[in-house]
Amino acid sequence: MNHSKLVDAKKGPEHRTLSCRLNNLAVTVEKEGGSHFTKASYPVRFGYYSEIRTSEYEFHFNLNGDIKFIRGLNVNWPHPSEWLKRTDGNDWGYYSVGAVLNHKGIFDWFGEYYLPCLTYPSNAILEFNPYTDPHISSAFAAWSQLYATLYTSRCDGVPSGIKDFLNLVVQKDENTLHEQSRKLHAIIGGRVSVLPPDTRHVDYEVIPLNIADGCLYHCNFCCVKSREGYQPRSWDSVLVQIEQLKALYGRNMGNYNALFLGNHDALGAGDELIGMAASEAFKAFGFANSNMKKPMLFLFGSVGSLLKAGNDLLKKLNSLPFYTMINIGLESVDEQTLASINKPLKGSRIREAFKKMLEINREYANIEVTANFLLGEQLLPDHTHSLIELLRDVPNSSDKKGAIYLSPLFDNQKRGQLLNSFFEIKKLSRLPAYIYLIQRL
Repeated sequence: MNHSKLVDAKKGPEHRTLSCRLNNLAVTVEKEGGSHFTKASYPVRFGYYSEIRTSEYEFHFNLNGDIKFIRGLNVNWPHPSEWLKRTDGNDWGYYSVGAVLNHKGIFDWFGEYYLPCLTYPSNAILEFNPYTDPHISSAFAAWSQLYATLYTSRCDGVPSGIKDFLNLVVQKDENTLHEQSRKLHAIIGGRVSVLPPDTRHVDYEVIPLNIADGCLYHCNFCCVKSREGYQPRSWDSVLVQIEQLKALYGRNMGNYNALFLGNHDALGAGDELIGMAASEAFKAFGFANSNMKKPMLFLFGSVGSLLKAGNDLLKKLNSLPFYTMINIGLESVDEQTLASINKPLKGSRIREAFKKMLEINREYANIEVTANFLLGEQLLPDHTHSLIELLRDVPNSSDKKGAIYLSPLFDNQKRGQLLNSFFEIKKLSRLPAYIYLIQRL
């Protein structure tokens, strides 16, 4: 048994994992997961984390002692490759590989081997509520019982490093975790109502930093964006957020490699504010020495902000120490559909933005632009026809960077018919096409 103390969040070759038995619990501190996010249909952990195992469950904690994952180990657990995950926004999601659904093709739908089943309304194309499964409900009860057990346990003779970890865990009861999420939202000015779909590449593990508020367009289909007018944040506001976020994330900042510049149209904030915010955050958050490699930058952009983006902005983004992914809401190229959703743009502007997306992806090695379009029965037939035509005619020289996300609109529709429409579009698209899963933070 190694009695060395816990080391700093940034690990070196001298790092040693600590393990011991505490009554019926197997405790392991500072386990090393993967240093690159990978796509797999089995449980993979990233960065550094700690673990407590009972005979029936596996509990994983981040470097601050916050509960992060729960996975069942007995035969009653729905599937050995599925797990529960808690976000920094204090939401729980159940990661399904589709076994219980008796469906195949989750990767075709989402570009991932799992479907995060959320506890709040989203636009996932499947009707599946895992939280009604008593075996999954029992996992939450098991976590409560584990917390109670740790709170009352004596740690005499336990190595100091493990004792330090257990002391962190017992400080993080439900009220404390809720308060942490409240502080996060207070720092950035409110909950992130939707993350860019591209954040799936880092399992939605991003540090949010808001540099602008509001939206240029107020489409009537949208339920996640602010109704406020568009306004960039001041530089002082950005600096205060960075300072407070660094303190809030603490040691666990070492497990992040991704920054989300928010909120709904950060691209419109201009090259100076974007560049300064990204550079200062990269330095303050220590991304260069993160446990996770390949720093990533995510942001939303509007049609207007994309078309306005000049060479100065694009060159600055391309030179940042991030791989930058920009997600643009195009919605439709059909004039009547645009009018019906109250998007104040012409189809020609949408096509112009789509063309610029392809050009950026071809010309800038460290920038990738993706686009969102709507999917729904209530949309006019010309919407689907014109979208298929647009995606089918993508030139071979597009470099195949970028992806298309289709956002389902639900209005007394049958999800099976939506899937048929999705696969019709996906089959003919020369760019990868996936369902847009609305996930908040």
